[in-house]
Amino acid sequence: MSALRWSVAAVALGIAALVVGLEAAGFDANVALGSLWLGAFGSWEVFTSNTLVRAVPHILLGLGITVAFRSGVLNMGAEGQFYAGAIAAAWVGLHLGGLPWFATVGTLVLAASAAGLLWVVLPVWLKLRFGVLEVISTLLLNFVAVSLVSLMVQGPLRDHERVYPQSAAIAEAARLPLLPGSRLHAGFAIAISVALILGFIFGKTLWGFRLRAVGLGPRAAEVSGRVDSRRVGAVALLISAAVAGLAGGVEVSGVSYALFQNLLPGHGFTGIAAALLGGLHPIGVLVAGVLFGALDAGAGAMQREAGVPVVAVYVVEAVIIIVALLATAPRGGWIALRGVARKRVAPKAVG
Repeated sequence: MSALRWSVAAVALGIAALVVGLEAAGFDANVALGSLWLGAFGSWEVFTSNTLVRAVPHILLGLGITVAFRSGVLNMGAEGQFYAGAIAAAWVGLHLGGLPWFATVGTLVLAASAAGLLWVVLPVWLKLRFGVLEVISTLLLNFVAVSLVSLMVQGPLRDHERVYPQSAAIAEAARLPLLPGSRLHAGFAIAISVALILGFIFGKTLWGFRLRAVGLGPRAAEVSGRVDSRRVGAVALLISAAVAGLAGGVEVSGVSYALFQNLLPGHGFTGIAAALLGGLHPIGVLVAGVLFGALDAGAGAMQREAGVPVVAVYVVEAVIIIVALLATAPRGGWIALRGVARKRVAPKAVG
């Protein structure tokens, strides 16, 4: 089954699981699903101001994960890299607000990307120098990033006029422009631009070909194509982290306008789901990101109109993540693993 069919099946199974859960809990599934749809696609204003705004971080994080996964590198630290970018963006927005708009926003975007990249330098070094698995080092740094955000909003960046720990609002010059008549900011255009750039790199450049070759078979790429798989993987991880950091900067500059504790918790892992559901293809990730944005936007409407807890939507997301992980994971997912298992079991059965 193709990646597209698996993705459609994942969404269908997620919705089906939601319907079953709602009926079992005594809710009217038709009313709940209708509220979910209207909350995400009820009007152009709802779609742009709610769904697309919420989709931006999913798209950018998914694109960053896609770069890493295409090379066979398992970047589990997108959330930490996102927070690193958010901290850098908040600092720029608070200290460089006197510059012209284009200079402030440009500096903020670059700083956020650089912060995400720097956040993954240690895992890259540990991987190249000692062979430490990046899946472990990047994952552990997520907890460090969460603690660092807490430290910043209670210390150097805290707005003492607020009751809850958060930074002061960033300067007007550091905020991304909005689409007239909506809350949709220029970060959506940035996300589309990143997707198009990555699509060109993956499909039209030698490095993109090497990236795919290393992801499919690092040893074969080294022997047949003389590709340095370690270097390609390291560069892919750095780019992945830079895009994740950019997502954090865009969220601060386009939505929150300040740094908060628990800024979009769990979005790093949803970005992994968006990458897998999108088949590790930039356009697929765009569509998957909008889907997760729609679920986020519709969840609130479903709670208001049908009285269904927001956590019910997590059922859909969980099923999508599981199916996408099993079916579209790098190197063939469960299908490839099943084939390997059969090969291992066969000799024992013969003996």
